[in-house]
Amino acid sequence: MEAVIGGLEGGECRLFGSGLAALAAVVESLPVPAWVVVAGDAYNGTRRFLTDVAGRGRLWFRTVDISDTEAVLDTCSQLAGSPGRPSGPSGGFGSGGLLWLESPTNPLLAIADLAALIDGAHQLGLDVAVDNTFCTPLLQRPLEFGADVVVHSATKLMSGHTDVVLGAAVSVRPDVIEELSKRRSLHGAIAGPVEAWLLLRGIRTLDVRLERAQANAAELSRRLAVHPAVTRVYFPGLPEHPGHDLARTQMKGFGTMVAFEMQGGAASAEAVAGSVQLITPATSLGGVETLIERRGRWEGEQHLPPSLMRLSVGIEAVEDLWLDLDAALLKAVSD
Repeated sequence: MEAVIGGLEGGECRLFGSGLAALAAVVESLPVPAWVVVAGDAYNGTRRFLTDVAGRGRLWFRTVDISDTEAVLDTCSQLAGSPGRPSGPSGGFGSGGLLWLESPTNPLLAIADLAALIDGAHQLGLDVAVDNTFCTPLLQRPLEFGADVVVHSATKLMSGHTDVVLGAAVSVRPDVIEELSKRRSLHGAIAGPVEAWLLLRGIRTLDVRLERAQANAAELSRRLAVHPAVTRVYFPGLPEHPGHDLARTQMKGFGTMVAFEMQGGAASAEAVAGSVQLITPATSLGGVETLIERRGRWEGEQHLPPSLMRLSVGIEAVEDLWLDLDAALLKAVSD
């Protein structure tokens, strides 16, 4: 399984017991103290892990709008030039700081300019990690843009059947691979052999699953954009999305995730999740079944619009999905 993921991403892979275990291994590979720049709307688990580690004095971190390239690099520059900034031993991974990227972000689907940010961060002495879970290497290969390490929650699209919990980290740097292997062993984040076999089974159908789910996501986003119960849609495939042109240049597709805001606030959003029949209200993503949830219901997501719904689009017949979603939307705003 490591050989397959490494071959797809263009580096050497280490498999972990979960996506968060892979993320933790990268962060724990940083010197102490260290500092990290991360998207303000990054995956909740990323932000909560960084908050926990920072609370124990192991690192400092700043959040940024990852779609604002100039602002991100300005933050990196300020921290890199600050005489009081934490620093670790010179020369090692993360010794000059770490820029943690997602593109698209989770859940607001902002697009980061990978080439500009990775190059700019490197010029400032930072290393760069990219969470590529939403895209998989079939849609985006961050190592080709110069990223130092790529992280996946293989639980999601790679597996695709909602029956595996695994993570992966990929790099072309021998020192990073060595450190990841050490963290995995010492922290007990070893992937189970049965889970690895299930992931290998699932990834064989990734291409066809991704093609169908992406087509469904594009169609649903277009219909949501003109629905009377919806006030805003977040999907990089829509021409009006601020990152649309950039996504077209650095991605081979626009992904399977859609987010949207509802009229009527949080109550209407919860009503939609409670009314759908075919779509499942659940918090995971990337499986063959379509899932929906109001993200603001979770601890640490209070910065999100209260009515924001995250839709992980599966491979069901798109008309069936739309009949279910449309009925739930109309019921939510009419009750």
